[in-house]
Amino acid sequence: MTCDAVGGVWQYASDLAGALMGQGVEVVLVVLGPFDEARHPGLEPGSSVVPSDELGNEVPRSGRAWMPAQGRHDGIQLIRTNLPLDWLATGPDDVLNAGRAIAALAADHRVDLVHLNAPALAAGGPFPAPVVAVAHGCVGTWFAATDGSAPPAELAWHRQLMLAGLLAADAVIAPSASYAAAVQRHYDLPATPVTVHNGRALAMAPSGASADHVFTAGRLWDRAKNASLLDAVAARLPAPLRAAGPVTGPHGESIAPEHLHLVGTLDVDALAGEYAAGPIFVSAARFEPFGLAVLEAAQAGCPLILSDIDTFRELWTGAALFVGGDDPTAWVAAIERVRADPGLRAHLGEAARTRAARYTVEAMAAGTLAIYRALLAEPVRAAA
Repeated sequence: MTCDAVGGVWQYASDLAGALMGQGVEVVLVVLGPFDEARHPGLEPGSSVVPSDELGNEVPRSGRAWMPAQGRHDGIQLIRTNLPLDWLATGPDDVLNAGRAIAALAADHRVDLVHLNAPALAAGGPFPAPVVAVAHGCVGTWFAATDGSAPPAELAWHRQLMLAGLLAADAVIAPSASYAAAVQRHYDLPATPVTVHNGRALAMAPSGASADHVFTAGRLWDRAKNASLLDAVAARLPAPLRAAGPVTGPHGESIAPEHLHLVGTLDVDALAGEYAAGPIFVSAARFEPFGLAVLEAAQAGCPLILSDIDTFRELWTGAALFVGGDDPTAWVAAIERVRADPGLRAHLGEAARTRAARYTVEAMAAGTLAIYRALLAEPVRAAA
């Protein structure tokens, strides 16, 4: 199973791998991208450190110079590589070579199945086993949702590799039905990806607190997260709007909010502390294939105020307030409505917590494992 070194895909893959291990599945977790030792302390004792402060590392063209140190963490075999992430790659060759390296690694380990958390990697095959590709997001659907446009011409190769990978995979998964439909529509796929909702293992017990502030979390530098709108909202609120997450992105993207109360990039424990205070949680995202931060807040019983996008409607209808458009006045009104009404606030918090119980790591693992078993049971695959 491949995963990103940081971010939501790391969390997804590590949670899923742990749950699959509990079902008797042996997992070799292959980490791509810049690895931050500080964010994953003790993950691989005694192994060499892969640089985490350089982006777009070159993929060696021959031999096994890319082969990393190996280790185990919680029973999962972990392999750290310097292979580039598709969304940080400088061109198609980087991604194709990364896919070939993953295929070689799969052959070396004699795996029964390959789980790619970046479908474009499947374009670099052939792979020695059936391939499951999970579409967590892509450049094309990001531009469509964020700007209503196609990516610039110099990024056309992203679409080509993503389409090739989606068609090459034996099964394609998306974390929500809304995003599955978006992927099929954008790439004109012959079939809709299978929906397996994401899950989260944080499962924090509600503290009963109701902090008099608002909270958001995510990649603040990412225009799709719409932090600029929340900054305008914060300017009009009588209560602080605390924001967790990085303000600078890997390609130099940045945001300099004037009114958000920035708390930096927080680890799991620090985030749990933020949620446990019981703030109103807001997300004004324009593009969100699932939204793990929303789920974490809901697990803690935080009342949710979310942008009116298809994904959030699918997951949280009946358990959140929705605000359409980018008018700060509408967002302020929704937030002030919840702040002023303790009964509504308690109702939304309990509704969010109850709904969050659907989206567990166990359910995610069960759905994923069912797809694995179906692929491995196919007679043609068995004969091969």
